[in-house]
Amino acid sequence: RTGAPRNHSAGPPAHDAVLVLDPSPAASFGHPLLLFYVDFNVSPRRCRSRDRFYLGSYECLTPAQRSRCENQLKRRPGRSKGRSQRSAGRVRREDLPVGLCEIHFLPLVVVAQDPKHPQKLHCMDLRGFNPCPQPLPLLGSTSTVAYCELNKNTRRCHRQQLPMHKSCRMYQTCDHAVLITGGWQEQVTYPHHAHNLLLFYQMLRRNGFRQEHIKAFFASEGQTSVAVEMGNVHPATEKLAIRSHLALVCRSLHCADSLVLYLNSPAASDGTILLWDANHNGIADPKERYPISELLADLENCNARRVLLFLDQSYPEPLAKKLRASQRHPNVVLVRGVTASGGSAFAEFWAGLQPDQCLLQHILPVGPWSAVSASGTSAQLLNVTLAGAPCHSIPPLGEEERQRRYHGCQNLPTMLWYQSRHQQLQQEDD
Repeated sequence: RTGAPRNHSAGPPAHDAVLVLDPSPAASFGHPLLLFYVDFNVSPRRCRSRDRFYLGSYECLTPAQRSRCENQLKRRPGRSKGRSQRSAGRVRREDLPVGLCEIHFLPLVVVAQDPKHPQKLHCMDLRGFNPCPQPLPLLGSTSTVAYCELNKNTRRCHRQQLPMHKSCRMYQTCDHAVLITGGWQEQVTYPHHAHNLLLFYQMLRRNGFRQEHIKAFFASEGQTSVAVEMGNVHPATEKLAIRSHLALVCRSLHCADSLVLYLNSPAASDGTILLWDANHNGIADPKERYPISELLADLENCNARRVLLFLDQSYPEPLAKKLRASQRHPNVVLVRGVTASGGSAFAEFWAGLQPDQCLLQHILPVGPWSAVSASGTSAQLLNVTLAGAPCHSIPPLGEEERQRRYHGCQNLPTMLWYQSRHQQLQQEDD
């Protein structure tokens, strides 16, 4: 049932078994899956109606499609074009539109009489198929604490707010990063999610980003060994904290020089990022998903000098299309894969970025990656290092000078700070 919210009182019809085939086991979720219902004690005559397949022994196989989807209605080919057609004295009415809606995520399969609704869909190793992926064990996961963020806080489930207010300081500009990764559910959270997070974190640290300015959001409350090296890793259920932090960094003058976002979560076909199924109901509730409209709103007219958005997930085209048409994201560059790739290929490629290496030079020698910007100036925005140092300065920057002038944080002259503040106040008054 993963996907758009639906009416809880009228659940899906019951079946005896559910079969899921994944034609792209190496790809990131979401991607098209083949879902079938299996019903027992069904007569051959009753089973062979519509698109059902009779398996013998009174077993019937039915392909499943999403019953609620937008703008994907198509009429069956070969039918009459009018509303009705008279043939041999009989009226043949046109069939109703059939929804050709693919299923992109593993469904939540439960026993109807079980009030706890545990997931009953499990992977089985069979000859001729790829081996089952092994989920990443999450330590100390507590659904009660994770669920508190989805509602108003009470004394019973009070949780300390994340210390995001310390991210920006007066008279100082720094490089910032936000990393969001995980698998939406424990069943589809794999070791490569944690590996990708660690690879990108290590690359940022090597390129001068301070640990306190790298905010990582991974899976649920249950953390893995990556938290030992990275320090504080926040759960991906903290959507409010993610958006508040981006708003703070982007709205504050001179807070960020380079703002880096790395997104490695499951994504819907419209580009919506699925954060984490905190209440375990298999439905992407509003506070469990991050639509691209909200992401672009958070990055709109960002005061960072450059915003580098590394998209390592399915369906990057909806975000790229909106970014190209936008007039409010002149400093945002989207770096994505040209072809769909899962695992750690994207993260491993960027893990090799060196502090003195130009972003544009790192992208150009290989084919699978491309950059998209709203202003069409992606080459100009990428013609620097990740920390913003020039690539072709004369004389060349030494390592010590590059670290002092561009890595981490730099102090701003008081006059520059007040001039920019005065200009911002004038714009707000206008």
